This record gives sequence, C-alpha cells and structure tokens, in this order.
Amino acid sequence: MLTSTLYCSQNENERLLPKLPFAEGAAFNSRLWEHESRCLPETRVDILQQIITWSTDPNGACIFWLNGIAGTGKSTIARTVANTWSVQKQLGASFFFSKGQADLSHATYFFTSLADQLAISLPDFRRHICSAIKENPDIFQRGLGDQWKHLILQPLSKLEVSLQPPALILVIDALDECDGDNDTQLILRLLAEAKNLNAFCFRVFITSRPETPIRFGFHAVPKATHQDFVLHSISQTIIQHDISIFLRHELDRIRRERGFPIGWPSENEFDLLCQRACGLFIYASTACRFIRDQQWPPCGRLSEILNDDYVGQSPTGQLDDIYTKILKHSINLENQSRRDKLKLSCEFKQIVGSIIILFDTLPITMVARLLNLDKQGVEVRLSCLRSVFDIPEMSESPIRLLHPSFRDFLLDEERCLDTQFRIDETETHGDLFVCCLKLMSKHLKRNICNLGGVVKHCLPPDVQYSCCYWVNHLQRSKIQLCDGDQVHIFLQKHFLHWLEALSLIGKISDGILMVKSLETILTVSSL
Repeated sequence: MLTSTLYCSQNENERLLPKLPFAEGAAFNSRLWEHESRCLPETRVDILQQIITWSTDPNGACIFWLNGIAGTGKSTIARTVANTWSVQKQLGASFFFSKGQADLSHATYFFTSLADQLAISLPDFRRHICSAIKENPDIFQRGLGDQWKHLILQPLSKLEVSLQPPALILVIDALDECDGDNDTQLILRLLAEAKNLNAFCFRVFITSRPETPIRFGFHAVPKATHQDFVLHSISQTIIQHDISIFLRHELDRIRRERGFPIGWPSENEFDLLCQRACGLFIYASTACRFIRDQQWPPCGRLSEILNDDYVGQSPTGQLDDIYTKILKHSINLENQSRRDKLKLSCEFKQIVGSIIILFDTLPITMVARLLNLDKQGVEVRLSCLRSVFDIPEMSESPIRLLHPSFRDFLLDEERCLDTQFRIDETETHGDLFVCCLKLMSKHLKRNICNLGGVVKHCLPPDVQYSCCYWVNHLQRSKIQLCDGDQVHIFLQKHFLHWLEALSLIGKISDGILMVKSLETILTVSSL
C-alpha cells in the first residue's frame, strides 16, 4: 500500500490534506504490467468494436461484463481498451486484480485507488474528494460502502457536466482474483449504483471468470444495469483466426532471433499448433515461450509439442498437457534413482508450491531465505520454468506467475495427474506458516531499527512478508493450536516485537485483524 497526497484549494491557497492510500500496480499502465501484451492489429475486432460502441452509447448499460474461462484473453482485451480510453481522455481509473500480489488481491484499497486515479484524471473531482476527506477524516477505516459513497459516487455527482469527457470509464480486470466472495458481490452492488449518475455517461468495464460468487453478484443487481459478453462463446473460426495472427507474430520473432530461414515453421506445423491451442490464447502464448527458451533448440521444442497424441482434447486438457511437458523438462526425473526422484519432487513442491500460493511476490533471494534454502538451489529449480514464471534478471525484483491457470493446474488433482508435481495447498500453507514463524523468531527483537535505522535493512522483505502473512498461512493450514505450541511460545517471546515490526512497516491495523483471526482459530481449536 502506498499513499498519494491530494491538495485542495482553499482561499486561493494550496492546503495539504490527508494522504489517500492506494494499491501499487493497480492501474493498467503501471510498471507491473508494462510488458504484458495487448491485442495485435486485426485481432479481436468484433468484441473490441462492441465494447467501444457500448462505452459511447448514452442508452447503454452502466456495466459491461466480459467473462470467460481461464486463458481466453480477458486481461489482454482489458489492457487494450483501457489504453484506448486513456488516449481518448475517457479513462477515469483502472484496477487490475491479481492473486498473490499483496494489495491487488483484495478489496481493501480498491475504492481509494480508484479515487486517487480519478483525482488525477479529473481536476474538478480533486476538489470534491478533498472536501469529502475533510468531512469524513476516518473514511479510510470505514467499509467499502462508505468509501464508494463519499470518495467516488458523491464527488462524481457534483461535477459540472460541460467540463467532463463524453464518457468516463472505469476498467476493473480479473474481479475473480479478489479474495473474499462477499467483497466481490458488494463491489458489484455498489458499482451498479453508478447508473444514477445521469448527468453524464459513466461506464464500468469488468472482466472475470464466470465464477459462482460473481454470477450471483450480477444476478442481485437489476438486469438493465449490465451488458454481458461470454468470451469463450465467440465463433471458433474467429478465435482461431485471431490465434493464428498471434502465433504468426510470435513464431516470426523466434525465427528472426534464431536466424532461421523464411518458411520456418512449415505450414503443416503451424496449422497443427493452431489446432492444439483449441481457442485458448494462454496455450498459444505458453507454447511460444516454451519454444523460445534459449536453453533449447526451438525446432526440437516445437516437435515435442506437435508429436503428442491429439485426440480432440478439451482446451483445458491441451493446456494441462503443455504445463506437464514444461514441468518434465524443468525437472528431469527420467533415469533418476528412486531417492533422487523423491528429492527433486520435494524440492519442486517446496519451492514452486510456495511461490504459487504466496500472498505477495518476493525476489528469489527472499524466497530462499523464507524457505531456509540455498539461493543457488532455488535458482536452478526455477531456471527452466521461464515459460510459466516471470523471472527478472535483477535479483531484487520479485518473481511473478505469468498466468493464474498454472496455479490452478498444480493445485487440482483432476488436472495435474502426476503426483510428483501436484501441490497440496493446505500442506504448503502449513509449511509456510512454520517458515514464517521461524524467520520472525530469529530476526524480531526489541527496538529492531535501533531508534532510527533504515526499516528495509532491519526488516528485509522476507521478514516483512512473514510478519504480514503468517496468520493467513495458519488459517489455510490444518494446524491446530494449543497451549505450549509454537504459536504460544512465539507470542510469549515476540508478541510486542511483532507489533513493533508491523508498526514500522505501516501495517499495525492489519495486526489488529490478525489478532482477531488468531482468537477465532483458538476458539475453533478448543471446540
């Protein structure tokens, strides 16, 4: 969480008002998403036109819900239209949810982040939001309903229509990646209230998977407030056309990088690869990253994909096959002794399993420290997984999952059929809880920053992560609490040290919530 400073004009003087908290990386054009793709020319033509038409139709629904199964390209479309509206000065704000990305995985700073961006987009809005903060100084501690009302809805209703763009649009991507079903349904109910802003054309564009809580959320709001579009229901002919353009673009880039002659790959190979994608852009992009891997000959990697038996599997089946292939390449278990196979599988589950369920991203160095592993060993295990992970060259930059479908695959016993790779989510949360507790017990102490030391040096990212999320991992494990256990001992020795650390990193309010969660866990454990 970061804070933005808002200024208000009062008696022609600038006055500093309370800081508005926002989630770093929420906006579509933030540094976090800089290298993410947008729709190539001549692709997604019909759906993009429908979205643009909706955004300018004065009689259109307030909300456009673009839903589709994993890998159908929802976020790519969201980035594309957000950029279009930004260029046209019609984008009010955007929020791209992302599981495992700290403040982007929950709704705590959702409305404050939108308000912060709106204050930048609309100078006149800034004055009204400043007034709202003055009148409601505790607004940042209130619920989402109050924040929506006072920070966004009421300030927007006070804007002078003549000074506003023809349409003002919010873009909300991957709502299904927001933790808390109640929060996602509440967000939908609140956003639907924007239909009452009749003074100007206000629109909300939302993407998500068609998860049950979100579908129920839309069912709870008037049908007239939203227009729905099911992305995976588009004609297969159109989807395959778009995927073929994408594959041509990516494979031609690989051809030029490796110095291959024009004509690679052959038309037959290209057609087979298009067929394997089964309408999933995530399959196409993952396959291209697999083929492009600098450590392997592209021709051999392409042949491996195409030589598998193809019996008309479902799109998920094809995606699962390529994920399995990537894993088998990354950890070569063939011709290994039983002991070595077990060791490599355990290392994979410990490292990769931990990364995919972390509540926030961490650099490789900090992942190694958190898990009490050798950094080089972690780097070796991850070095062949660049098809599914964004592994930055800078050691201080965090490692990031490229697409949530890989996490879904590893955690699902019906999809990840090889038990050497399948991750037990509950067990992994329990292991991470223990790691967090050990790390905090080792590092936390009274006056840890020595009255003025630099926080990031005294509390490195792995320790900060442990302080913020150890209770979350405990909640998702099967560990039962009792008198004299590791949690009891930790709290006896380090409770005040832990609170001091949370205060230093600006998370003391989260600490209060974690204490309440611990009380709930203790109550359940004692039953």
